[in-house]
Amino acid sequence: MEIISAAVMLFLIMDPLGNLPIFLSILKHIDKKRRRAVMIRELLIALFVMLLFLFLGERILGFLSLKQEAVSIAGGIILFLIAIKMIFPTEGGLTGLAAGEEPFIVPMAIPLLAGPSILAALLLLAHQDPDKMFEWSAALLIAWGLSAFILMFYEGFNRILGDKGLAAVERLMGMLLVMISVQMLLDGIADYLGTLS
Repeated sequence: MEIISAAVMLFLIMDPLGNLPIFLSILKHIDKKRRRAVMIRELLIALFVMLLFLFLGERILGFLSLKQEAVSIAGGIILFLIAIKMIFPTEGGLTGLAAGEEPFIVPMAIPLLAGPSILAALLLLAHQDPDKMFEWSAALLIAWGLSAFILMFYEGFNRILGDKGLAAVERLMGMLLVMISVQMLLDGIADYLGTLS
């Protein structure tokens, strides 16, 4: 159950359906024969960065002398802000790429797939229970695999759901992420109050 719940949380943070319109706008200017290769490359780079952060997260926290409660509260706040943006999206979303320019690492791998919010969540998981790295790795691979499947077949999902369908799914994911972030925040506050008593 821990693997499933962690995988769901990570999948919601990755937000592949929310990223679909941005990926479409980036890839539509690239030659059709190159699109799949570009997508696979960016997905693998994002996975490498996330795994690196998962396994080095505990050392980063130790180096910065951060307590678990602070990470939990900060993670909850970050996830809450991401969720609010999912529910109330803003216009724009500039990619910084010229038409026809092939993306490399930025913006597809980082920050669209392996953004600050997913890295903060991985840090939190690694810090909360460092003895369960196998479970956290499995959860990350499940979430990444589902996201990769959706993004690899982005044209099909876009045709099936349409713009309004994608927006509705993203808002629903945002609502779920709000609940997860509030629970994370409450857990962090409860743990901190427990250390004071």
